Amino acid sequence: MTRGLLILISAPSGAGKTSLVNEILKKDSNLVKSISHTTRTKRAGEKNKEDYFFVDANKFNQMVSTKEFLEYAEVFGNFYGTSKTSVDRHQDEGRDVLLEIDWQGAHQIQKTNQEAVSIFIVPPGQKELETRLVERDQDSKETITRRLSQAEEDMKKARAYDYVVVNDLFEQAANNLLAIIEAERLKTSNQIINNELVRDLLSLQ
Repeated sequence: MTRGLLILISAPSGAGKTSLVNEILKKDSNLVKSISHTTRTKRAGEKNKEDYFFVDANKFNQMVSTKEFLEYAEVFGNFYGTSKTSVDRHQDEGRDVLLEIDWQGAHQIQKTNQEAVSIFIVPPGQKELETRLVERDQDSKETITRRLSQAEEDMKKARAYDYVVVNDLFEQAANNLLAIIEAERLKTSNQIINNELVRDLLSLQ
């Protein structure tokens, strides 16, 4: 039975990760985004169970204690976690699962799942990142300064990822993400598992 890929996508705050993920979801029907649980406050326009599962700290801690998370991490004072059950269900259905997670969560998964595909998205420069954070008008000046400082540290973690995509021209960056995913699907190891024709042909050799 076909089993979907697990794709980890990380980026510093403001690099455009969420916009890119939403774009490739529209272009590839076999992709599905894992919806994370978080303790942070819902932002304007966000919907529970669509953008995140918004839960309080007690509920989150309970899920941690019962080992319901594939990974979890604290980011800017809030907790985020990925449900094991949800990811497994999508993969078992043959869907390729996208995880929007920070480097801490990605590192947890990479230690136990060598098959996970990891992609780090970077902005075209620090100045452009600052402009994007200001223009999205979601944070105070103090928070933007803190996010910019954290972004410098986050980008040092990119070396641990399989791929790096520069989000300069949005459409090109989205196409690069789709190209990476398609290449991973075509890897010999994945085709032997998921493609009966390839498996039969290679068994003849």
